[in-house]
Amino acid sequence: MAIQSLLIIIVVLAVLLVIGVPISYAIGISSLAAILQTVPLDVSVLTAAQRTFVGMSKFSLTAIPFFILAGNLMNQGGIAKRLVDFVLAILGKLPGALLVTNVGANALFGAISGSASAAAAAVGSMVAEGEEEQGYEKAICAATNGASAPSGLLIPPSNALITYSLVSGGTSVAALFLAGYIPGILWAVCCVVVSVIIAKKKGYKGTPGKYDWKNLGVATLKAIPSLSLIIVVIGGIIIGVFTATEGSAIAVVYALILGICYRNITLKSFWKILVESAKMSGMVVFLIGVSNILGWVMAFTQIPQAISAALLGVTNSPVVILLIMNVILLIAGTFMDVTPAIMIFTPLFLPVVQTFGMDPIHFGLVLVYNLCIGNITPPVGNTLFVAIKVGKTSLAKVMPYMLMYYVSIIVGLLLVTYIPAISMALPMWAGLA
Repeated sequence: MAIQSLLIIIVVLAVLLVIGVPISYAIGISSLAAILQTVPLDVSVLTAAQRTFVGMSKFSLTAIPFFILAGNLMNQGGIAKRLVDFVLAILGKLPGALLVTNVGANALFGAISGSASAAAAAVGSMVAEGEEEQGYEKAICAATNGASAPSGLLIPPSNALITYSLVSGGTSVAALFLAGYIPGILWAVCCVVVSVIIAKKKGYKGTPGKYDWKNLGVATLKAIPSLSLIIVVIGGIIIGVFTATEGSAIAVVYALILGICYRNITLKSFWKILVESAKMSGMVVFLIGVSNILGWVMAFTQIPQAISAALLGVTNSPVVILLIMNVILLIAGTFMDVTPAIMIFTPLFLPVVQTFGMDPIHFGLVLVYNLCIGNITPPVGNTLFVAIKVGKTSLAKVMPYMLMYYVSIIVGLLLVTYIPAISMALPMWAGLA
C-alpha cells in the first residue's frame, strides 16, 4: 500500500504541476487521491480539512508572516547601498572587487531580508552601474549575482529553516539558526573563489591604492544599524531572551523604525508592503496547512518506512544513501520552490537518515542547502532569472559562467553533507545540540 500510495502522489502531483495547478492545491489533491484507496471519500475530505486547520493553527507559524513583513520592510528600507559600501570597503582590494562585493553583500542582504530574489534584485542593481563603468561583462555579473544570492537563505533569520523546524517535528529553531551560519558563509566563500578566478582570467582589478581604513570606518558606521538586526534578533533567540516568534515581531518593529529613519518608507509605501506581505504569508501558511495532509497520508500509509526499507535494501552505507538523496533533491529542486520541497521531502527522508544516527539539525541544513541550488537552476530558478533581468543579459550567455559556480557550490554541498561539524559545531558550542 505504501509504494502504491507514493506512486499515486508522485504521478498526480506531477500531472497537476505540468498543467499549471498551484503547488498547494496539487499537494492537497494528490494526497487525497492517495488515501482514497483505503478511506471513504467523506472521511478523507473531513480529515483533510481538519489536518489543514491543525497545520495552520500552530502558534510558532506566526514567525513566518512577521519575518516576511520584516524582510519586505528591509527591501524598501534603503539598506542595500549601505551593505554594498560596507562589503566593498572590506573586500575591495581583491581581484574583481565588484564581483566579490556582490557576493558578500548578497549574503548579508539575503540574511536580513530572507529572500534570495530580493537580494539579487537590490544588490545587483546597486553594483550594476559600477560594473558597467569598469567594463565588467554583463553575463559574468549576472551569474555572480544569481549564484551568490541564495547564501542568505541559510544565514538566519531563515524562513526555510523555520519551515523545516515545523515539519521535522519541532527541531529547535535556535539550533537551526546557529547551524546555518557556517554553511551559508561556505556558500558565499565558494562563490568568492569562482569570482576571483574569473576576475583574474578577465583582468578585472581590485580598487587601486592602499587600504582605506577611514572609508571602512565610515562604511561600518552606516551599516551597523542594518547589521544590528541580525545581532539583536538572532542573539536574543539563541540566548533565550525571546522565542523565534517574538523575535520576528521585534524584527518588524526594528525594520520599520530603520526604514522611517532612512526616509525610505512612507505611509503609502507601508500599506503596499503590508498588502504584499499578507499575500505572501497567506500562500506560505496555506501551503504549510495543506502539506499537513500529505504528512498525515504518509504516516497513515507508512510511506517513510517503505522508502527507508527500500534505500537500506540497496545499501547500508550512509555515504551512498546521502549521495542518492542529494541527487534526488538536486533534481527536484530544479522544478520546485524551497518551501513545498521541504514539506514533501522532510517526512520522506528524515526517518531514513535517523536510522543511521544523523542529527535532524544536520539533515535540515543539508536539505535547505540542496534545495537552495534549485533557486538558481532552470527551468524554475527564480533567483537566477531575477539576476538575468537585473543584469540585462540572457540565459544563454549566463549559463557558461553558472556552470563554474554550480561546481563550486556543489563541492560546498558535499562538505556540508559529509562533515557534520560544519553544521553542528555552533549549536553544540552553544549547548543546543
